[in-house]
Amino acid sequence: MSLEFRHIAHVYGQGANRLRALADISFTAPAGEITCLLGSSGCGKSTLLNLTAGLLEVQDGCITLGSEVLADPSHNPPPEKRPIGLVFQDGALFPHMTIAQNIAFGMPPSERGAVTEWLDQVGLSGLEARYPHELSGGQQQRAALARAMAPDPKVLLMDEPFASVDIVLRRRLRRDCRILLRERGTTTILVTHDPAEALDVADRIAVMEAGRIVQFGTPAQLHDAPATASVGAIFGGAQVISAERAGDALQTVFGAWPLTCLAGDLPPGSRFDLLLFADHIDCVADDQGLAVRDVQTLGEGYRVLLKTGAGDELTVETVLPVSPDQRYKPVPQPGSIRAFASA
Repeated sequence: MSLEFRHIAHVYGQGANRLRALADISFTAPAGEITCLLGSSGCGKSTLLNLTAGLLEVQDGCITLGSEVLADPSHNPPPEKRPIGLVFQDGALFPHMTIAQNIAFGMPPSERGAVTEWLDQVGLSGLEARYPHELSGGQQQRAALARAMAPDPKVLLMDEPFASVDIVLRRRLRRDCRILLRERGTTTILVTHDPAEALDVADRIAVMEAGRIVQFGTPAQLHDAPATASVGAIFGGAQVISAERAGDALQTVFGAWPLTCLAGDLPPGSRFDLLLFADHIDCVADDQGLAVRDVQTLGEGYRVLLKTGAGDELTVETVLPVSPDQRYKPVPQPGSIRAFASA
């Protein structure tokens, strides 16, 4: 079933202590897909998750699941009355229960024979008699995922589920989680502050800032047509640079760049945020250019960190050798920059 949010707003506190957490949030998480809420701390993503779970009461707007109202100001059932599974950052397994008992906890007695199947699906076969403290962080999260999904919820909510897992194992756990969710057709909302995680797992991403959704779409839509520079910056190698128009050029702290470097037209105004990617910038040797602060070897290429006299830094990725003792002028390739009007 699809999960729809209609004009959700939420505030904490009253009077002078009133804090707006969410403002007019509207989008639909399609049935059977993984939708990611992406944003920095304080943007409202966890508040939205808690409203869906029933850990907070809906003040304004409506949340629907299929054709039924899940919650609105007049209808706020508690978490246990909602057809929803929850996976938290730390797993929140019951420490006094074995892994098998944890997974069976929310299942009807007649279906508890499926615990062995769930252990197999999440890669924990043979560990059913162990307790949570006897598992690694990654294994605990796999057990928490199985426990949340075993009762067959209509929606799965995941709050930073991979944040506590060792970075070496995180990518594999994300992959396995995505495969399992997609195979079972579970409608999922995943909260994260990590763009790489969102791009790795999600079918759709809602980018949030200051209690609002800046853009909602597939990863390809966000990459090809970002609504703001900050949305485009979630992709690897992206950088955001301030600029002003100066005749037929864009003046930046790294030099004047010709308008031919733009992909599309320059928006109205005189000040802009430029979105550019490190691998679309050329390093041109120039005695009046920028100093090289660092050079890293990347297979057949190099990642170069250039620095102005004032301390501003720009990253360039190039296949051409770079000398640490030489100065370089960064030149964006034609049609490689997107410009957005500064807020």
